[in-house]
Amino acid sequence: MEENGVKRSRADAVSEAASKKLKLGHDVLPKAEGGVNYIETDGKTCSHAVALPEGSEDASTLPPAPRPGPAAKEFPFTLDPFQRTAINCLEAGASVLVAAHTSAGKTVIAQYACAMGLRDNQRVIYTSPLKALSNQKYREFQEEFQDVGLMTGDVTIKPEASCLVMTTEILRSMLYNGSQTVREAALVVYDEIHYLRDKERGVVWEESIVLMPKSVRFAFLSATIPNAMEFAEWIARMHRSPCHVVYTDYRPTPLQHFMFPSGGDGLFLIVDERSTFREDNFQTAIAALTSSAADAGSNKGKKGSVNGKKAEESDIFKLVRMIMQRKFDPVIVFSFSKKECEALALQMAPLDLNDDSEHKLVEGVFWNAVDSLSEDDRRLPQVGALLPMLKRGVGVHHSGLLPILKEVIEILFQENLIKVLFATETFSTGLNMPAKTVVFTNARKFDGGGFRWLTSGEYIQMSGRAGRRGLDDRGIVMLMIDTRMEPAVARSMVQGAPDTLHSEFHLSYAMLLNLLLSEAADPESLLKASFRQFQVERSLPALNQRIAQLEAERDAISMEGEEAVGEYARLQQAEAEGRSLIRSMVMQPRHALPFLQPGRLARVLTDGADRAPAEQEDSVPAQEDSQPSTSGRQGQHTVWAAVINFERQGRADAGEAEAAPGAKRAARYIVDVLANCTEDSLPGRGPKRRPRLADASTPGQAAVVPVQLQELDCLSSVRIYIPKDLRPPDARQMALKAVAEVQRRYPEGVPLLSPEEDMSVKDSAFRKAQRRLEAVEGQLAKHALAFAPDLEARLSLWDQKQAVSAQVKAAKREAKAAASLILQSELKSRRRVLRRLGYVDEDGIVTLKGRVAATIQSSDELVLTELIFNSGFKDLSVHQAVGLMASLVWREKTDTSARVSAELEGPIGALREAAKRVAKVASESKMTVDVEEYVSSFRTDLCDVLAAWSRGSKFGDIMKMTDVFEGSLVRAVRRVEEVLRQATAGAKVMGETALVELFEGGIARIKRDIVFAASLYL
Repeated sequence: MEENGVKRSRADAVSEAASKKLKLGHDVLPKAEGGVNYIETDGKTCSHAVALPEGSEDASTLPPAPRPGPAAKEFPFTLDPFQRTAINCLEAGASVLVAAHTSAGKTVIAQYACAMGLRDNQRVIYTSPLKALSNQKYREFQEEFQDVGLMTGDVTIKPEASCLVMTTEILRSMLYNGSQTVREAALVVYDEIHYLRDKERGVVWEESIVLMPKSVRFAFLSATIPNAMEFAEWIARMHRSPCHVVYTDYRPTPLQHFMFPSGGDGLFLIVDERSTFREDNFQTAIAALTSSAADAGSNKGKKGSVNGKKAEESDIFKLVRMIMQRKFDPVIVFSFSKKECEALALQMAPLDLNDDSEHKLVEGVFWNAVDSLSEDDRRLPQVGALLPMLKRGVGVHHSGLLPILKEVIEILFQENLIKVLFATETFSTGLNMPAKTVVFTNARKFDGGGFRWLTSGEYIQMSGRAGRRGLDDRGIVMLMIDTRMEPAVARSMVQGAPDTLHSEFHLSYAMLLNLLLSEAADPESLLKASFRQFQVERSLPALNQRIAQLEAERDAISMEGEEAVGEYARLQQAEAEGRSLIRSMVMQPRHALPFLQPGRLARVLTDGADRAPAEQEDSVPAQEDSQPSTSGRQGQHTVWAAVINFERQGRADAGEAEAAPGAKRAARYIVDVLANCTEDSLPGRGPKRRPRLADASTPGQAAVVPVQLQELDCLSSVRIYIPKDLRPPDARQMALKAVAEVQRRYPEGVPLLSPEEDMSVKDSAFRKAQRRLEAVEGQLAKHALAFAPDLEARLSLWDQKQAVSAQVKAAKREAKAAASLILQSELKSRRRVLRRLGYVDEDGIVTLKGRVAATIQSSDELVLTELIFNSGFKDLSVHQAVGLMASLVWREKTDTSARVSAELEGPIGALREAAKRVAKVASESKMTVDVEEYVSSFRTDLCDVLAAWSRGSKFGDIMKMTDVFEGSLVRAVRRVEEVLRQATAGAKVMGETALVELFEGGIARIKRDIVFAASLYL
């Protein structure tokens, strides 16, 4: 059916298909509320659905018809179906969530929203997560609409304008303050709404959406998200108005995904433009990944090194040169390290990708930008080093760059004057700057705990930069790999679903105080209205259904003599625990080390202890041991190995203390053992990890493997001959055959060293543990089931039933939590902290102290307020105050010493005392706080640096005082200025003129030169 030029495949909500589940993008949506409509024009499709508030089930679920009369804005191109449908929703006065791929054209909706506001004399607010993005959008909108203002905290331009561009933090502050500007808004555009899942700042989005007046309508612009309908249902319920979902998987420029194996000579197409995974090409690429390249970590020049080779021999150089030869530029090369970005860019030194006219253009843009800087700032090393690289068409973009240089690079890249850009993943968020080609230097990234594969969401976000609409017929994505990858991992990464939009809502003291001061809401109502609460409640019916299914599954498992089986299983568990306790006593260094001579046979535990933590996800189960396990039916497996040597490594953690009463903390000992290892876990076959031990009967190879002393199960009295040189594979294999021969000669079990007679383990705790174990073993031997022929089968059923019972208990706990208000106990604890510290009185009324703390949003509000009220800033100079503020905003670790000058020791001591007081009260109020860790989180790395800056030191001079990147230091100074502004507002609330002068003096001293250079977009 066709209506008003729009094809509609679903007639209404009562059609047969409306009751089915429809896949929107990657999301399977149960459509109980209404139908889903497919809209197609010229082969471009989008899906439309609508989330309705309760009580409006009879409302139409069809896409709104176009508004009669002229449009608010005409575009010089034909709108795609998703753009046209979203605009119709806005014209109908409804909220809309638009989910589309990067570069699909979501900005069109934001532009139309501004045009609507100007046409209808209504205020429109556009919010973005980044100041840089806000500046860019302000420039775009201002050039077209003129009546546009900007509010980012740093800059305020025309705050009375009809169309206001601002960061989400500014919008939240205006809502808390009851701003007239927000009350006048008819439509709010939330760009990059998927930032709501950001761990630190996502809560700002939720707060502002919840606090927004009910009359406001929304336009949410997002990358593709699997649970788009869930988010729309939250909006519909909370604001009691329909929220449409316009979703498209259509990509204006299709992508081709290639793989470039380290040490290889070519590219392999693994996913074509029709999204077909080419497994044959993938296997060929993996085969081309040589073990030598894997060992060398690929010659991509990590940490500035190219492994002793010439730069032109590195993989990245070969790849970039090939890209330029095939006219696949411009290209964005994504790396996960700022230092690596710069090192890789330096390898491009032999390349000049621009002609003479482009050299002059780059130079003109560069000097026009930096001419506003002082002569000293223009001589900064980072400024001077960048121009020669940019003239050659090579750029870098990461958070360590000076903001003005980042903007120069962005402008040059948009003008195609940078052909190769080395960037971190932050470049893929927010900024709309596509390229023809995207290159990943690695398929793995370090996430703080270890290396892991990229998630499909991360891959989609970055690869989405490939392909420029209207310029390229296809986008090209190249994945460089130096690690063996399984097809399932590759398919999941390259073709997987985008990241789910989930809530990261959390409480803060400033939030609570502002809510208590606000008439618009209270803490409980905000919790109830949050997206996190909605998601939790939404899971309740499914949880109850799961509980019923699990209970039925549990009750269906029956066995003869269930009570006796349970008793036997518990005795076995007690036996396993007893053996484990005895082993921990026997394997203490003072008992075991004298017997760790080369050739000594040792039984080694293998259930996961032989794998690096980062590799647990792609490991395989350990093989069964030929000897009985000593750790229970489902415990650790063991294999026999030969000791080679051992060494001591540092001091142990507190948890590794010896088991004997009164024993001192033990050192950590590593024992090298010769054992059989599975071939797929040997070096060169995957990421760096310890080989996986296996029984001698399992196919594998002999290898020397390091294990911890605590991983040895027991020691044998037998020793074998070990060759002096174990480097030849034959020597290792012959020694391993000797281990197997010992096992063959002792079919009843390899003889063991006696803990008491041979190893002198004679303390009372050991004898007591032995007696307990003997008692348990006696009970097992006399048990009625000890000789039952079907014992193992009945025990297996018992284990199954216990596992399901545990799942039932976990599901019931989850359901109980879902049925109650989220964070309720934390809310009570935080309120208790505020009351005990005097921020609210016994009746819950915010005190003067609480009103001051409510003004602090960009640092620890309680510690700063405690300092203010306890004379922490009394008699301080401006330089001391600025240096003190630095410890409130800086959280990153640096390589330089954290010691501070004598003039700051007193103020820092006062800050730590205030932090200790806050932490102790929080701990006593049942908050999870480690007092020492909390106090040490206020780092002093930049205190002297910021103090020097406030004295008038040049930026180049203060850079010599620290090892942080220039961009990181600029961010720190700007955050200190932001906190000083908020502290000034707090001091004005108090009426403390001296403090106001102190903080304003700090702002005046630090707000200068390159640190606060005006944005090129303004």
